[in-house]
Amino acid sequence: MSLSANHVIANPYHFIRGTAPLLISIPHAGTHLTPEVASGLTDAALPLSDTDWHIPRLYDFARALGASILVGEYSRFVIDLNRPADDTPLYATATTGLFPDTLFDGRPTFKPGMEPTAAQRQQYLAQIWQPYHQTLQAELARMKQEFGYALLFDAHSIASRIPRLFEGKLPDLNLGTNDGASCLPGLSDAVEGCCRQQTRFSHVLNGRFKGGYITREYGQPQADQHAVQLELAQMNYMEEIEPFAWSEDKATELQGVLKPLLAGMLAWGEAHYR
Repeated sequence: MSLSANHVIANPYHFIRGTAPLLISIPHAGTHLTPEVASGLTDAALPLSDTDWHIPRLYDFARALGASILVGEYSRFVIDLNRPADDTPLYATATTGLFPDTLFDGRPTFKPGMEPTAAQRQQYLAQIWQPYHQTLQAELARMKQEFGYALLFDAHSIASRIPRLFEGKLPDLNLGTNDGASCLPGLSDAVEGCCRQQTRFSHVLNGRFKGGYITREYGQPQADQHAVQLELAQMNYMEEIEPFAWSEDKATELQGVLKPLLAGMLAWGEAHYR
């Protein structure tokens, strides 16, 4: 089965509209594959280990805060929603692109000659990437019209040890604000302050993960649109080996930090814009 010009990819994302000026973007939790990608993946790629596992479940509590939630449904092995459409590299160090040809550990994503065609990938761009970003843009615009500002939280996770990408063990909480360009300093101080108020989890601001395309593109503080990325070390809420099982006890403890962090973002916005 191949993706023909007449094939339409259904339901590329899941969106829940909230009541507060906070949008949680979850671009890398999807596991859906197109037929071409599914048949072309290497044995190393088939477990979809580079997925941001369980992130929608981890942040489900945010619905009670009134947050809107946008979740990509397709695997980053089909197309990476957190990369620019022109595939401009985001990092000078090792990374993956719009259509990842390697795993985080450097092994190939596809069997030789089994990659999707250029035409198929253009359809992924039009039918998966574009709808996600159009929805993201529309929701931020709606929030700004209703509240006068919008807060964007880009939620990610990654294995705590990936030698190809970073040395040693990753800090538990990796905040990114594009080196301060994606939000006002007060918001950055607020989220980092939440991390400082606890001692269970280590944190860093603008370390290895400064924010991907979504944070950099939509973080526009001059336009009252503020973005923060959080890359979580997966060991703190799940098992990092296949089958990548959810850990309820660990997740509950981590949510004890995530809840006040998101509440702190909302409190900062209300205080700054009142």
